[in-house]
Amino acid sequence: MKETFGEYIKMHRINKGLTLTQLAAQLDLDSANLSKIENGKRDFDQKRLSKLAEVFDLSAKEVEEEYVSDLLAKQIYEMDCSTELLKVAEEKAEYRRTLKK
Repeated sequence: MKETFGEYIKMHRINKGLTLTQLAAQLDLDSANLSKIENGKRDFDQKRLSKLAEVFDLSAKEVEEEYVSDLLAKQIYEMDCSTELLKVAEEKAEYRRTLKK
């Protein structure tokens, strides 16, 4: 998905028919903080990922992948990484996978 993790949360919240206040309560968050997360002004706390998956009836793996991909995308954007650098990084990641075997 192309949206930010905050937008991902908002989309699922709306689809589930929850208000900001209702979802915030289920996640043990202040609704103002959840609003900041949805609007990209604050990061989501990784410790709450499993609860978020539970509330939205999604797999924990799917939610974690959305979260991690957004963290990576944010760093790539902030560091203004080139496509070539990303290719090299993927090659290094693949190499690290082979070391585990």
